[in-house]
Order: sequence, then C-alpha cells, then structure tokens
Amino acid sequence: MKKLISLAALFAAISYAAPASAVTFGLGGDLGTRVRAQTYDHANHKKDDLYWQYRVRLNGSADLGDGFFAKVQVTNEAPNKTSTGAVALGGGGGWQTIGYGNSELYSIGFSQAYFGRGYGNSHYAIGRLPLNATNNPILDITLYPKNPLDTPTATFQNDRLFGANYGTKIGPGELNLVVGVFDNLNTYYSSSQGNDSGLLNDGYAFIGSYKTDIGSVTIEPEVLTAITRFDSVTPETFSSTSSSYGTPWHQGVRPWTFGLNLSGKVGEVKLGASGFYNITNGTTPDATRYGGNRNANVDYTAYLLRIKAEYGPFLAWYDHSVATDKSKLATEATATTKTYTNNFVWAQYQFKAYESNGTRLVIQPTLRYLTSKDSATTTNDYHRLRSELYATITF
Repeated sequence: MKKLISLAALFAAISYAAPASAVTFGLGGDLGTRVRAQTYDHANHKKDDLYWQYRVRLNGSADLGDGFFAKVQVTNEAPNKTSTGAVALGGGGGWQTIGYGNSELYSIGFSQAYFGRGYGNSHYAIGRLPLNATNNPILDITLYPKNPLDTPTATFQNDRLFGANYGTKIGPGELNLVVGVFDNLNTYYSSSQGNDSGLLNDGYAFIGSYKTDIGSVTIEPEVLTAITRFDSVTPETFSSTSSSYGTPWHQGVRPWTFGLNLSGKVGEVKLGASGFYNITNGTTPDATRYGGNRNANVDYTAYLLRIKAEYGPFLAWYDHSVATDKSKLATEATATTKTYTNNFVWAQYQFKAYESNGTRLVIQPTLRYLTSKDSATTTNDYHRLRSELYATITF
C-alpha cells in the first residue's frame, strides 16, 4: 500500500538534487478519456446511461535547492452538474461529462498546491496535500461512514486535504503525522443561537501512521481523530426524478478511526488488506448550523474491510462495510437502530499501448459494482454497475 501522503518519489529526487544554488523545474501530467456505461437500480430511481468524459491534469514541480520544493496540480475542480444544478452521477474527481448540447462547466484551479523541505531522514510539507485515498480507505470510512465504498474521498473531495505533513524515520519504519482542515464553516451566531462560533470552530483532524516491514510484509497502523467538530456525509442521495450530492448524514461530530493497511507479495502476486473501525458519539450543538437537529444524540459505529490483489496488468479489490446507527434526535424518546451494509468490487486490466521517453499510453477496461442495504427499509436498497473504458496518456 502506498503512503497516506505520497511524497516518497519527490524526496528521492531531492536527495539527488543539484547544488543549493540551482533551481530546477518540472512539468508533466496526464490527459484521459473515459466511456462509462452505468446501470443503477433503486426503488425510486432506475437508470441506464452512457457517459462520455475527459480529464486533464497538469503537474508542476520545483526543486529550490537545500531540500526545499514546491508542487502544484491544475485540474477541473468542480463536480460535473446537470442543467438544474444537481451533481450528475457521472461527474466528480475532475472528470468532465459531455452535457446536453455539448455544454460543460469549467472550474480550473489548483487542486494541489504545497511546499516543504526534505532532509536526510525526515521531511515536512504544507498546503493542499495529495491523499492517495484510493489506496488508503481511512478517509472514506471517516467522512462517508454510511457508505464509504467506491472511493468517495477521491471522487467527491478531489483526493486532497489542506494541512501540514511531517514525516521522519523512527526505528525500522517511518512515522507520518498530518493535521488537516476538513471544513471552514466558522460563522458568527448570536448567543440565542448557541455557542457555535470561535477561532477553533472549523473542522480539524489529526492523522498518524507508522509504516514498517515485518519480514516480507509491510504493515501500516493508522489513527484519525477529530480535533474539532466536522460533518460526516453521504456521497449521494436520490429522489424519483433527480440525483445529487447527499446532505450530511450526521453533523457537528467528532469521529475517530483506527486500523491498518497490510501488503506483501506471494510469488508474482501483490496482495493487500485493510481494516478500519470508526467510533462516533456526542451531541450536535447548534440548531442554526446543523439543520434544526440541536442536541441530537449522535451514536454510530462503522467498519470497512478490504482485500486486494494485483498480478501484472490486472488489479482487483473487494470492500465490505457495515455502519450501525443508534443516533436519536432530541425530540425522540428512543433511538431506532439502523444498519447499513455495503459491498463493492473493483476490477481493472491495463494495456500499455505505448511507452517511450517518459510518455505512456494506457488502455484500461474497468468494472465497478456496488450494493447497499438498509435494515430499516428495503426502499433504500440499491445496486450500481459501472463498466468503463479509459484511455490515458501520461507525459
């Protein structure tokens, strides 16, 4: 498994950098096209559709000497939207869907922008940091506990976090610490609306990991804990006529998550496994910010298990998650326990059509299958199949 903050290649390059007086720049990126056939089956929303999409990402880097560096990524930040303003099911993650009349919405910006310094056995980085959340589901189970599957952090959060990262070698492994900002919702309220303002009212969290090898197995225990309150969300909600981002599942909470990633090789097969457990309880404090649910008793747990295998150009993984919600509004006498069970399979095969002089063209057919069940009512159950064909050139 890759690290939470994927900077290893950068620091390796810095260690062989030119003298301190030299400043070097690099520019690269990728251009991808994707055809997605999607079948979605829900009690109130059944849909088969075909999406034609593209994505452009430009990566810039600068080696400033003495170990200092800066990196940026420019891409389309806005999720693709329909003519009514709802977020289209085919959008997200920087992918732009060809809309009605070839109308597309553009919002080009710096998706990642950070600087830092690398030393012999340590480094730091500050800014809008990359997460590599597709390979590390601790963010998914924390931010999307009701249904953390099909890479929602990478899709809906653009796979980056504003914060600071510090890493250092301790013993045989490497310790990585991250303090990040999940939301910036600090707003002034009058005293009659509750004490929900303050300099530290934004959503801050701490992430710690330690990666080391035990024999031929790489082990990476991790913990994520909220420093202040923020929202857990669901990636999608549906009605009979439209589809859009879901409203937050529980708001003003302080979740904490712990678990580990494992990886190793058996012959030519790369194997991986992840397991994370989330615990969240407390009281939602303010009616104005949190949609009238003041003093709601939030009490839920969730876990996510993943097994992963890679053999040559073939990659597949299976995820299973369960969330148990015992939360209760202040107006309710007792809580009704609800259980949400989700399963997901991702399978892909990569054909390297061309590779030379730093340029690579890859053709990648992919299948993504998701099922979700609600113990309270079968009307919320659904399944979704996405069959995709990618063509990506990296330069």
